[in-house]
Parts: sequence; C-alpha cells; structure tokens
Amino acid sequence: MTSKNIPGIDPASRPKRRSFSPEYKLRIVAEYDAAPKNEKGAVLRRERLYHSHVTEWRAACDAGALEKLVDRRTSPARPKKSGLEAENGKLRRQVERLEKELARNKAALEVLGKASALLEMISESAD
Repeated sequence: MTSKNIPGIDPASRPKRRSFSPEYKLRIVAEYDAAPKNEKGAVLRRERLYHSHVTEWRAACDAGALEKLVDRRTSPARPKKSGLEAENGKLRRQVERLEKELARNKAALEVLGKASALLEMISESAD
C-alpha cells in the first residue's frame, strides 16, 4: 500500500533545484577565499554547497564573466524550443536511426546472398 492510498497522508513534495544569483555566488567565493584553511568546510556546510560550486564560480569570476554565473539550465531566459522544432529534432533523430538500421540490414542481405551463392557453388561442384 502506497502513501497515495492512505487518507490523510500527503506524499512528500518533490524537491526543487536551487538557483543562485550572481551576487550570491560572488559573495560566497569571496567569503570562502577569506576564510582560514580550517574553516572553509564550515562555510560550505553552512551554505549546503560543494567545493565544486566554489571552484566553478571562482573560474567564472577569474574569467571576468559575471553573466556566466547564471545557471542556464534553470534560467528563465533560456529559450524554449517550439513544438515544431522539438518534433523536427525528434523526427531527424528517428530518420538517422532508421537509415543506420537500413544500411545494416542491406549489408546483412548482401552477406546472406553471397553465402547462398557460395553454398550453391559448393553443392554443384559436389555433384
């Protein structure tokens, strides 16, 4: 019996991906860099971050790309593909897959034809 079937119990809500503003990222990188060596982990634990976050954000800061600190995966500015573009991409991938399958089948038929001809030659020479 799942929790969906039990009255009065709400299933756990789905977690949401966190997003960080460029200002927050700059502040955390500065705070992490200013922290003594033995307190850097405390900064990460307090903010519930990984070292890879700080490394990535620092590299973007060093490159002078403040706009690169915006997460493109969750950014509302990310353009969505129209339904036609999405369907077009799906159909192109399907055509490519089917063309590969057709080429493989043609090669298999060619091999079978040659094997059949070889067997026929062998059976004729055995007579």
